[in-house]
Amino acid sequence: MREGSLDAPVRHPLDWTDPGFYDMGKIEAEMERVFDICHGCRRCFNLCDSFPILFDLIDESETGELDSVDTGDYKKVADACTLCDMCFMVSCPYVPPHEFDLDFPHLMLRFRAAEQKLGKGEAGLAAELTKTDRNGKLGALLPILANWAIKVDNGMTRPLMERIADIHRDAWLPGFAGTTFEERARGDGIEVNRNAPAAGRKVALYASCYVNFNNPGTGTATRQVLAKNGVETQVVYPECCGMPQFEQGQVETVAKKAERIAGELEGWIDQGYDIVALTSSCALMLKFEWPLLLPENEAVKKLARATFDVTEYVVDIAGKEGLTEGLTPLDGGVALHIACHARAQNMGMKARDMMQLIPDADIKMLPRCSGHGGTWGIRSAYFEKAMKVGKPVMRDALKAEKTYVSSECPLAGLHIRQGMDRLAKDKPDGPQPTGEPARHPIELFAKAYGFDLGR
Repeated sequence: MREGSLDAPVRHPLDWTDPGFYDMGKIEAEMERVFDICHGCRRCFNLCDSFPILFDLIDESETGELDSVDTGDYKKVADACTLCDMCFMVSCPYVPPHEFDLDFPHLMLRFRAAEQKLGKGEAGLAAELTKTDRNGKLGALLPILANWAIKVDNGMTRPLMERIADIHRDAWLPGFAGTTFEERARGDGIEVNRNAPAAGRKVALYASCYVNFNNPGTGTATRQVLAKNGVETQVVYPECCGMPQFEQGQVETVAKKAERIAGELEGWIDQGYDIVALTSSCALMLKFEWPLLLPENEAVKKLARATFDVTEYVVDIAGKEGLTEGLTPLDGGVALHIACHARAQNMGMKARDMMQLIPDADIKMLPRCSGHGGTWGIRSAYFEKAMKVGKPVMRDALKAEKTYVSSECPLAGLHIRQGMDRLAKDKPDGPQPTGEPARHPIELFAKAYGFDLGR
């Protein structure tokens, strides 16, 4: 038996239709097997809170081994997992095809799915956080009121949100736009440069719930950059990809979403359109997670093959046709966070590659996890842990003293900016944030082309 694997990681389909998938006895037995391997390795000790919790449970047990850890405490390990996939994609030497066949994130997902079946999953208003389309539509109806209510200095609403919806009162939350990206795209007047090197390409932009309802500026910037490079774009947004529900273990709900969305996007693919996702989490779902949920669904497989992350797509144009001239340097440089769900796509650091296409690129790389983890990072029990996990990134971003902070994950960017503010307040004589909000890399790329940054 060899120690570790030199082969590329592969993942098994999730057999969520088998009743045994939800058998808690079988799950705990598999957790015992996996946790014992993790205990003997400990390579992931610094990735997230799951592993320190596991190792502390073992080290503080009667025997100092897993055999004296109560299986009831396994939930503590599972609850701390953000499904960032970094242990699987980057650190673990025992992922398949290694014979140990270890997939820690999907085991934690299976545990949560079983809890959902047993009625022990998220309930009440806390579970309503995952309904991003419904929440986005409500926020878009009354954005002034909604944005007032979510401000951290609102002493009336934030304690109430913490008590009822389990949202930590100090966590920064994304604001709502008055008009959706779909609505803005219909009247933005962006014209395609038919003389550009990439003229003839066609893209259906899968907007994502975040871009559609919270930050249409990312979508507008994408349309501007692609149009300048000759690419026709259409905005297509059937519904949320289901990542928030996936994080909670609602695999059947996500599978149904995948069927519906893949069925609608298939028509665009058949017309010669590439599919470009505007957030890294959505791209990960379309490319990798949906095919593991529905491995026999031809529309899902076709969609996975046709999908690009937005930064990946711009780099693809640069490599194959070349970009339209006109990029100019960004004054003050960029502290660039590489999101975990971008790294999990196994495509390389495309945000870095794209930003390096800008003349005189001044980039400080921030490759570690932000700690946010979707809805996990704003929950009352986990917000401070999320801040702790993300502190190295926040500290490096502040020390870099760049004009811009950028992340492919909008929630990670918001989280990093909040952490930078916290650190700066603790050391008022040290580096201070510039006041610029965190931006998606495509927004800064659009600025380098001379387009105005908007929200």
